[in-house]
Amino acid sequence: MRNTFLPFSPPCIGEDEINEVIDTLRSDWITTGPKVKRFEEEFARVVHAPDALAVSSCTAALHLSLLALQIGQGDAVLTTTLTFCSAVHVIEHVGATPILCDVEPGTLNLDPRSVRSQIEMAQQRGLRVRALMPTHLYGHPCDRDEIMRIAAEYNLAVIEDAAHALPASYRSRPIGSTSVSESVPVLTCFSFYATKNLTTAEGGMLTGQTTLIDRARRWSLHGMQSDAWKRYGSNGSWAYEVVCPGHKYNMTDIQAALGLQQLKKLPAFHARRREIVEKYQSAFRSFNGLELPIEKEDVQHAWHLYVLRLHSDRLGITRDEFIRSMRDRNIGCSVHFIPVHLHRYYRDKYGYEPNDFPIAMREFQRIVSLPLSPRMTDGDVQDVIDAVTEVIDQSQLAGNVKESDAVRV
Repeated sequence: MRNTFLPFSPPCIGEDEINEVIDTLRSDWITTGPKVKRFEEEFARVVHAPDALAVSSCTAALHLSLLALQIGQGDAVLTTTLTFCSAVHVIEHVGATPILCDVEPGTLNLDPRSVRSQIEMAQQRGLRVRALMPTHLYGHPCDRDEIMRIAAEYNLAVIEDAAHALPASYRSRPIGSTSVSESVPVLTCFSFYATKNLTTAEGGMLTGQTTLIDRARRWSLHGMQSDAWKRYGSNGSWAYEVVCPGHKYNMTDIQAALGLQQLKKLPAFHARRREIVEKYQSAFRSFNGLELPIEKEDVQHAWHLYVLRLHSDRLGITRDEFIRSMRDRNIGCSVHFIPVHLHRYYRDKYGYEPNDFPIAMREFQRIVSLPLSPRMTDGDVQDVIDAVTEVIDQSQLAGNVKESDAVRV
């Protein structure tokens, strides 16, 4: 067993990032300035996006998307119940109604069949559905073609929650790219939180067509027509005008300094993640009590998370017991996510029952996220594999002993 605790997803920060931050601290710009602008341009180039806006978090990007699309009171937005709560909070923040949908059993992404049925029910209730918010869960892109077909059919905007999806792609197109041929507005939201595939400690990015990004940019900094870079640069002017009651969602140059160096390392980070995933897949494939994550042929998985699904009836151990046993062996695990409809606020406000979304509910009870970070050594990876193997072997042995005792009785 390990002598030290292996964190679930530690950041991977090196001297390049440290030096870039020091350079920023020694410059005239520590808040939104030239490095933020550079980061936006370079990020947009990497994901083939028309334009990009760097912000304080992915939650901010999701909120700004709704504001840029002028979604608010009386509107409704469809999204998945198997996501982090902030993605649904922002719908509430603009006064719209969140409509939750179930997930596909394979990828656990938003199920287009559930989307269609929920749209029909929403319309029957007199709700004005304005947008779809699919999550590319764990880094595996959702069924983007079908989501776009539904959006076009019902004249809906699409806000992609890509917090896990860098660098993912769908049919050879990076998540974050937007084709001019798409007949509906599309905005994509990324997270740079400390655990993500690229980190700025806190932070996010919004990509999309320039007209929408310009509208979001105004909302992102107090509703002012001029941002700090334009106001305080050598050619700037003190004059500004507030055109909407905006928010304080800007990214700093200190954060962008981290992002610029992390962006350069992203291909190597992703390659290392894939190496770790291949080791996990190879090691766990022989256990009939484990369901391994999949990667469909038409996508590139970002592998932000490696999520096992336990068959507790075969293993003789529950998900929560498994996580405790892993922690006892100094291996950090987590669960992604508690379905939104189980949280008290949404349960009480909208009257949700646990089995309203049966696939999400069933899978939630057996999912566990194993450590996955490019900072992990081969020894760390082997420690995780050994711990999983030991936990399963011991639980099955205990189950066999109990069964033998029952037979003797």
